[in-house]
Amino acid sequence: MTQEAVRRVESTGRPRSEHPLATYHVILGATLLLLVLGVAMVLSASTVESYRVFGSAYTLWLRQLMFAMLGLVAMIVASRLPVTFYRRMAYPTLLFAFVTLAAVLVIGHSVAGQRNWIELGGPFRFQPSEFAKLALVLWGSDLMARKQGLLDRWKHLLVPLLPVIGLMVLLVLLEGDLGTALILVPMLAAILYVNGAPARLFAAGGLVVLAGIAVLSVGKSYRLARFASWLDPNNDALGSGWQILHGQSALGGGGWFGVGLGASREKWGWLPEAHTDFIFAVVGEELGIIGTLLVVGLFAAIGVAGLRLARVTTDPFVRTASAATVAWLLTQALLNMGAVLQLIPITGVPLPLVSYGGSSLVPTLLALGMLMSFARAEAGRPARAVARRTPAARGR
Repeated sequence: MTQEAVRRVESTGRPRSEHPLATYHVILGATLLLLVLGVAMVLSASTVESYRVFGSAYTLWLRQLMFAMLGLVAMIVASRLPVTFYRRMAYPTLLFAFVTLAAVLVIGHSVAGQRNWIELGGPFRFQPSEFAKLALVLWGSDLMARKQGLLDRWKHLLVPLLPVIGLMVLLVLLEGDLGTALILVPMLAAILYVNGAPARLFAAGGLVVLAGIAVLSVGKSYRLARFASWLDPNNDALGSGWQILHGQSALGGGGWFGVGLGASREKWGWLPEAHTDFIFAVVGEELGIIGTLLVVGLFAAIGVAGLRLARVTTDPFVRTASAATVAWLLTQALLNMGAVLQLIPITGVPLPLVSYGGSSLVPTLLALGMLMSFARAEAGRPARAVARRTPAARGR
């Protein structure tokens, strides 16, 4: 640390943005705000569908509340675990991810044309592709940390990272889940970028990904319908364009300040998946532009804090895991919000921390708890360094 930084640490008037735990507090605050907002919006957006299916307006919300409480406990525990714990869990989580991804192809349950769920009994299901994101973060980061000093050679940079992630993406695609595959690819890019991959690798990879998306879109009729409805939803307003048009109606009807929490009109059977994939449209209708900007701002805060953590740390595992987690959360958020805003075709991914679903919510909170653990560990390093350099510490 510089002499100026040392003086600021020793003084009581240090700017809050430079506090050692500033990153921790930003991630914690933004996460809790998004979680509370998500629970409230699921209550509002799911009541009609919940009553239609279960005979109670609160069944889906009570499940989401349970998932939120479980995830919150998991996040708190994760935020207290040491960095070494996450490195030890890299290979076990990767093995579990592959076993469950393969199991889905045999015993999986299909929902909306995607065979990516495992029934757990009763109303509960598990989606292995959501857990696979966390496994990729841990394993890819541990691998890169172990290979520090060798990453200037292509074979060490790409092997076994690329084959393993390629197999993971293939299993996800075999389940029909293109949205999750589109999240895994930027996560791979983030892992490579922070470990010094050359620009020409990203150029070549980008072309391969675009070609792959084109081939996969042509191969499935429902994906072609989504692409066509994105370009011109009015062409099939009662079919493939229905969801987009009613999502736009919800967003446009909210104005600056919204129609009020719980007062959405589109959730009354007009907007499909109002509490999952299109919950951002209900946010816009009920809370207005102000509400949607708040959601965007909170995700941006998490992204900035995570990237700040990746920039300042000297631990290669923490740097890689932080960047990959940010890529995961921001890519998923952008895919969801972009589809609602008709900026990109619908991919069917939930909005992190806001949409209904425990399979997405719990791993997301675990990942954010991990970032908080990293922030706490990084906060302790400068404090210990300053203590060694202060006169009182030298006199002992």
